[in-house]
Amino acid sequence: MSLPRRPHVLLVVLFLLVIGCSAGAVQSTAPRGAAGPESSAAASPPAEPVRPREIPGLGPLVRAEIPATARQAVVVTGEGPDTNLSSAMLYTRDDPALGWRPEAGPWPAHNGREGWTDHHVAGDLRSPVGVFGLTDAGGRLPDPGALLPYDEQSRFAVSGEGFYGEPLEGSFDYVVAINYNRTPGTTPLDRTRPLGGERGGGIWIHVDHGGPTQGCVSLPEERMKELLRLLDPVKYPVIVMGDAAALSR
Repeated sequence: MSLPRRPHVLLVVLFLLVIGCSAGAVQSTAPRGAAGPESSAAASPPAEPVRPREIPGLGPLVRAEIPATARQAVVVTGEGPDTNLSSAMLYTRDDPALGWRPEAGPWPAHNGREGWTDHHVAGDLRSPVGVFGLTDAGGRLPDPGALLPYDEQSRFAVSGEGFYGEPLEGSFDYVVAINYNRTPGTTPLDRTRPLGGERGGGIWIHVDHGGPTQGCVSLPEERMKELLRLLDPVKYPVIVMGDAAALSR
């Protein structure tokens, strides 16, 4: 007579339950809240915020002079305090949080024959250092598509020779008035001098004639036309001008 098999089945079930409980006990030994692979990334330190891009070569004092409203800046950097060779670059900032980005340039330029000064006076043949608004344009030739108010006048005609004997004809075919000792919102030909006549005036960006200026900044003719088409009054453009050492302050 054979014995019943059911006790063996019960033994097998009990054996499996014991193994399952042991495995659960082993798994439960990990501390609660232990970080897994996915949570380690969440625990990493937050990324640093993106800092606005600054215009290269400008120091904190000069940057502070740029109005918060300005979203275009023509930066004219002289090779030295007593030299008349410079370079010009146009920057823009569409989003102040992102800062400035190059828009055009670099372009070769000339400045005053004797270089730069922090205190320009009439006849010193130096260009004034500083940050100045750009609000008005004009020239002898028809408007090439300027966004700034443009005054076409035959009175912009000029003749004679420059310091190196180069012809001056055509130098004022296109000009942008630099708001040094002048009244903004008027033709570049306006001779009103709020600081007085002894402080000079008539400081413009104009067409380069191949030599130094009496205090203006000059650019090649094609670059002048390009600049006139880019400077936008709704962006409150300014010019930041001076020798490299002065601009780095």
